[in-house]
Formats: sequence, structure tokens, C-alpha cells
Amino acid sequence: MATFLSHGGPEIIIDQAHKEQLIQQIIHRIVASQGKEPQKVLLLPPDMSRFHSNAGEITQILYKILSPKAHIDIMPAIGTHFAMTEKEIREMFGNDIPLECFKVHDWKNDVQVLGEVPSAKIREFSEGMLEYAMEVAVNKCLRNGKYDLILSIGQIVPHEVIGLANFTKNVCVGVGGSDMINKSHFLGAVYGMERIMGRADTPVRQALDYAFNTFLGNIPIYFIMTVMSKQAGKLVMRGMYASDKDNAAFLEGAKLCQQVNLDLLDAPLEKVVVYLDPSEFKSTWIGNKAIYRTRMAMADNGHLIILAPGLKEFGEDKENDRLIRKYGYFGTETTLRAVEVNEELQKSLGAAAHLIHGSSEGRFKITYCPGPKVSQAEIEKVGYNYVSYQEMSQRYNPMTLKDGWNILADGEKIFYVSNPALGLWALKSQFS
Repeated sequence: MATFLSHGGPEIIIDQAHKEQLIQQIIHRIVASQGKEPQKVLLLPPDMSRFHSNAGEITQILYKILSPKAHIDIMPAIGTHFAMTEKEIREMFGNDIPLECFKVHDWKNDVQVLGEVPSAKIREFSEGMLEYAMEVAVNKCLRNGKYDLILSIGQIVPHEVIGLANFTKNVCVGVGGSDMINKSHFLGAVYGMERIMGRADTPVRQALDYAFNTFLGNIPIYFIMTVMSKQAGKLVMRGMYASDKDNAAFLEGAKLCQQVNLDLLDAPLEKVVVYLDPSEFKSTWIGNKAIYRTRMAMADNGHLIILAPGLKEFGEDKENDRLIRKYGYFGTETTLRAVEVNEELQKSLGAAAHLIHGSSEGRFKITYCPGPKVSQAEIEKVGYNYVSYQEMSQRYNPMTLKDGWNILADGEKIFYVSNPALGLWALKSQFS
């Protein structure tokens, strides 16, 4: 096991030229460790929901380096999300990579079962809260595609399911099968999102690391991970890390992520306005990061306003969309009772986990403000308050608000978040 790069710091900015140098170093060191030049390569970047990870640009650099000598396939790690459109592929990965390089991950039908995480392990990881076996399955091309190099590319960033995204999650969930996706998400939800968010060592991380090391450790999979943060309103790369299945590089990146991506506050927030960029957030399945990433900082009886001009549906999958519309976001107790008596939720524990994550647990008010594609009746049926984007954006204009505290003309004080995917807002007392 080896670390191939560990470079980063809270004041470091990795510019384009430095980025290319670091990626050249990573490839050189991996090839040296393998003892041969790769002939067939699979790249596993995230999809449009991780546009700000810089994984699109890294994928372009890797293609430029590797394609003269190797066949390159690219499979976006979409998990349960919709397949990327041609427009999204071009926006994220540029125009120089041929479209025929891109493969689609079908998380329901195109996977190979490799084994399972035993129920005793899940009981151990969950501290006795759950006890079920978790099937380990990944896209069949990882084993059968005869790749001599697989590169997982992504961002270490706070995440509601696992604590900090990336490393083994990008493979086990990003190109994983339905049972592993559903049960890992449910494990995180039942254990408690507030106990997980922003932390590197969590029950879900332990379960996915166990799955990867037990069943995928002999496949030539390597990880390239970034840490991003904002500076003067612009995203900059603070760190780049690379390794095989050794988690030392991930843990170093996690430390940096905690330094630059956790916005720790002295007191709870009474009113928060979050903007969901329409190019990135089209469903509550992804857009509810507005809730996940601010929930720990929200005051009891506070108010979270979500500006969602691009919202057009609830789930990124037709069945998940149906389940969300049927059961709604009504908190842990209500959702767990529904799981007990409804077989369709028992078979879709990932959807059940999402319903738990997307609730305020009755602590604070959530107002969703979509554009014209989602109606007031639809929003209110799933448990949220409704005001149209057109109406709410006249008072809270995302073009004039700045990240953090804003005082409006009439004296109202609000806290604004321009992109909830980039961090975690919590209280200092929760990370003492």
C-alpha cells in the first residue's frame, strides 16, 4: 500500500501549471509501482453534482497524458443520479475528449456481486443500532473490463451520508450496486447525520472501507482526491492527494478539508438563505444539500429558505421520485415507522435515508422556492413550505447577496450560502 502524493495546506493555491505537474508526478509514480505502462485505463470521475470538485479538469489532464499510449474509458460515478447528458459532459469535461469514451453506470442492472459485509460487521460499525448483511456489488467492467489502471477522481468534502466524501465511497457507491447504496445510506441516517457530518471515521466509512479492502483490493484502483475552498469569491484548489487502497492520503486530505470546508459558528443561525445553482441542482435528491449542510447550525424555530430556480423533480430516479412524493420529508420517527410496515421502503432504504436527511426533525421551518416546474401542491405534500422563486428572489436576490452575513435595507439580518455543496455549517461546540 502506498501514498503517491500528499500536497496541500490552508493557504496553498494549486494553479493550472502546478496541477498538471502534480498529476504527471502521480502517474509516473503509479506506473513505476506497477512496473509497466498502462494499455487500458478507466477513469471514474464524479458527475455534474460534483462540478466544483475540479474533477472535470483533472480528467481532461489525465486524458491528455494517457491517451497517446492507452485506450481510455470514462465512467462518471453517478451512483443513483441520472446519466450525464451530452451538454453536461461537454460543460464538465470539455470538448477534446470523444463522446464514445464515456460509459454509463447502471446501478440496478449492470453490476457484479462480489460478496457481502456480514451482519455482524454492520452491528459492530453501527454500535448495535442495525444488523443486516450488505451486498457488495460494483459495475461489472471494474473486474471484467481488463483494465490495467483504474483512477478514481474526486473531492474530499463534507457529506451527509459518510461524513467526508470520496476515497472508497467514489467506487463502492459511485459505481456500486443498489443494495450497498441503499444500506450504506440507511446506516448513516439511522446512526445520525449530526454524528457523522464533517468526520473522517464513521460507521459508513468503516463499512465501505471493509467492502473495498475485502473484495476490490486486488484490482488496480488508485485514487486522486482534491480539496477545494473559496477565496475572494472564487474556488481554488488547496490540496491534491493520491494513493492506492492505503487511507493515509485520504486522512491527510480530510484534515485539510476540515480546516477549509467547515464554517464553524459561535451561535445558531436564525434565518438562512441558500441558493441552488440551476445547472447543478435540479432535484431535491441533490438540492437538499441545502438542508444537510446547514442543519447542524440552524437554531430551534429558525427559518431555512431554499432558492431553487432549476428544481424540476424530487428523485434522480423514477422510483425514488415516487417514494419521496408518497412518504415526504417528515423526520426520523415517521420514516422509520413507514419502513417497518411498507415493503417498498424496506427495498429502498436509500430513499428512506434521504427522507430522514431532508427533514428538519421539526426543529426549524423549511421554505422551498422553486421555479415553474414544481408546484406549490407538490412542495407542500412532501412537507415543506412554499413560496415561488420569482417572489422570494425579489427579497433575497442571489445576485446581490454575499456568502455569510447580510443586512438587508430594512435591517433584516440573514446568513447566505451560495452553494451548499462546498462546505458544512455547524457550531464550534459540535466540533470541540
